[in-house]
Amino acid sequence: MSTKNPRVAVVGATGAVGREMLKVLEQRNFPASEVVPFSSIRSAGTKVPYKDDELIVRELKEDSFEGFDIALFSAGGSTSEKFAPLAVKAGCVVIDNSNAWRMDPKVPLVVPEVNPDDLDWHPGIIANPNCSTIQLVVALKPIHDEAKIKRIVVSTYQAVSGTGQKAINELETQVTRLFNGKEIVSDVYPHQIAFNCLPQIDIFLENGYTKEEMKMVNETKKIMGDDSIKLTATTVRVPVFYCHSESVNIETVEKLTVRDCRNILASAPGVTVIDYPEKGQYPMAIDCAGEDDVFVGRIREDETIENGINMWVVSDNIRKGAALNTVQIAETLIARNLVRVA
Repeated sequence: MSTKNPRVAVVGATGAVGREMLKVLEQRNFPASEVVPFSSIRSAGTKVPYKDDELIVRELKEDSFEGFDIALFSAGGSTSEKFAPLAVKAGCVVIDNSNAWRMDPKVPLVVPEVNPDDLDWHPGIIANPNCSTIQLVVALKPIHDEAKIKRIVVSTYQAVSGTGQKAINELETQVTRLFNGKEIVSDVYPHQIAFNCLPQIDIFLENGYTKEEMKMVNETKKIMGDDSIKLTATTVRVPVFYCHSESVNIETVEKLTVRDCRNILASAPGVTVIDYPEKGQYPMAIDCAGEDDVFVGRIREDETIENGINMWVVSDNIRKGAALNTVQIAETLIARNLVRVA
């Protein structure tokens, strides 16, 4: 591979995740020779902050990727379906944050702490998993390696930022209007989100589960490389701005004590254990926002089955759940000489 640093395109740079990608590239001193933001014609010409300067956002066109080596996508599935193959044809490696390519058997679905070896067979496109799946597998892979997980029951408590800026604005507006005795309007969600929990994320499918729930089921098996794992999920939207929280129950083949789990997780990459219930210390969304790691606490045995463990998992859905994981994939590609720099 060339010793030159790669040119990086950030597609969807004006969105919440795109802006966070730029921030992460800067904070991690990503070795880019140039970083160029792209968006639809609607946002082209605006400026986004990067390092000590501002970058002018370019309009995304079919020939935009000539001369680029890596393209980080966070612009929605339809944009990825159209432009990712064009980027690959132009010589780019695409890391895509939408759901367009996640379950394509020819496309690796990667969390660097979990399955970096899958990058070795990428066809030019690499999929970034769903945010709720990423934090789940980071916490569970080291346990699976040690004791083999048979079954997972997960309930999520997902922040509104997972839906985007409009959802953040809707929660802010609803809270303000409620406090001022005014009628509220729900445009983004089917029901009021302020001071409420919505047991629906994405559309319902024929089996009664939502699309988000089935994403977690299918993506977890693909990332962990084990179709024998049984997983059932309930995903809930809660009135929190940033950080998804998850209540996770697992059943393992081999017996693990609470101490075993704490020790395994404490030495796992990308995991921080905060588990001091006697002091009232455990992961919370307000403390984990803006942080890189996946935080685990409330680790305890499930006394209803022989080899069961309960835990509480929290992570920043915009950061580790999207932008950071994408950049980590790019870093791993460079470390493994899997990117050819023009």
